[in-house]
Amino acid sequence: MDRLDAFADLTIRRACAFVALAAVTVMLSLSFDLMLVLRTGADMTSLLAIALGISARRAPRRDIRHTEVYAMLRSAGLPRDRLTQPDTRARIAEVLCERLAWHAERVAVTAVALYLLALVSWLLGPD
Repeated sequence: MDRLDAFADLTIRRACAFVALAAVTVMLSLSFDLMLVLRTGADMTSLLAIALGISARRAPRRDIRHTEVYAMLRSAGLPRDRLTQPDTRARIAEVLCERLAWHAERVAVTAVALYLLALVSWLLGPD
């Protein structure tokens, strides 16, 4: 089910892109203070990583019929009876959990990088 992985990645990345747009907008509005920009970006990125991690933990217990991946699979032409089979539902939940955890790790690394940049900015002194 390569299509399932692609749909899961697409939905997660779309959500992350909206959060990134919000974060960049806030960061641009604070552009008068580099330290504040970096710390705010790191904080918002950390919140996203936490949200992705919580979503990954909840994915196996979540009803997949209420996910965007399910809607995409339905619109791609997969028959409803195939999507309602327990093994297919379990596979969708497993893929969602795996992909959410993968994205959470990458976002957490980005948050750490922003915190490190803020630390370097603080160590180098005032603007």
